[in-house]
Amino acid sequence: MARVTVEDCVDKVTNRFELVLLASHRARTISGGSPLTVERDNDKNPVVALREIAENTVAPDDLKEELIHSLQKYVEVDEPDTEQEDGGAPAALLDPAEAPAPGASDSEVTFDRMSEEELLRGLQDLVPPDNKDDL
Repeated sequence: MARVTVEDCVDKVTNRFELVLLASHRARTISGGSPLTVERDNDKNPVVALREIAENTVAPDDLKEELIHSLQKYVEVDEPDTEQEDGGAPAALLDPAEAPAPGASDSEVTFDRMSEEELLRGLQDLVPPDNKDDL
């Protein structure tokens, strides 16, 4: 039985904490049925995983990618944007209530505008909350 130590693996994965994460992930995949790349020699899965890393039979970068992928709960899929024929915003992003009527041009779109005076008047009317609880 070959002894494996952290020093055997540190030159492949320089961060010891990352080494632990990668070896534990590899040990879980081994227990899940992944094929071994070194002989088991009556070793348990974590030792086999460390030996695989030390002997470069598994790439640490590949293990890191697998680990990240296994921890992801939401996988973002890059899909091409489907834009309208007139070159406007994608139809999926428009709120149906705010969507322009078919055939309407961009010049017909109106925006609510506020002058500086109206903004200042609105800010002056605001009442600060009571901060009696902070005292």
